[in-house]
Amino acid sequence: MLAASELRIVNFHGIGKPGRAYEPGEAAYWISAERFRDILDRIADHPDRDRLAITFDDGNSSDLAIGAPELRRRGLTAQFFVLTGRIGEAGSLSDDDIRRLIDAGMDIGSHGIAHRDWSSLASEDLEDELVSSKTLLEGLCGMPVRSAAIPFGRYNAAVVAALRKAGYGTAYSSDGGSAKKSAFLKPRTSIRQDTTDAALERLLSGRDDPWRRLRRAAAMTVKEWI
Repeated sequence: MLAASELRIVNFHGIGKPGRAYEPGEAAYWISAERFRDILDRIADHPDRDRLAITFDDGNSSDLAIGAPELRRRGLTAQFFVLTGRIGEAGSLSDDDIRRLIDAGMDIGSHGIAHRDWSSLASEDLEDELVSSKTLLEGLCGMPVRSAAIPFGRYNAAVVAALRKAGYGTAYSSDGGSAKKSAFLKPRTSIRQDTTDAALERLLSGRDDPWRRLRRAAAMTVKEWI
């Protein structure tokens, strides 16, 4: 079971069809609207609901068209991490769409500009991804943007340091497992087409093998400091 200080973070990418060409490897992370509604039902009815969180990456138009209405029907909220370089493009959220998400009670965070691997960028390019996207979103949303989701979950010590320097208070990875509520770096688990009901229940309930938890924590520590 989840401890009071822990969260399990469920991450979605796209629902239905993208309305644009898939990026390489992206198709596996798009799920049907029916599966999405089923997962939200499980989250809404779960005894650990108060220790479950929901995020969305990439800023796809399905976030507003399908995601937000289904969340509101169940009294749920989520954080939406937007790629600012895609705002207004086919299949992506527009300026007005992002404002509608805020009006619906959702939070907005940065996923960078161009969906690049931050751990591979030169320091100037990394700073631009983090600072420029944050500044644009703050102007659009009319409020501070304090959270970022790391593209592809790839990070190292330089990425973590740059995120802190850019003024983010929380960064979300894709390491899986439980997240400490007070931690700067919070792992998430992304839902895929092949995510089984059994895997979903383990995620929601926090029923990890102790050795798996230790290995995951050790791996995160290594990436954060190297």
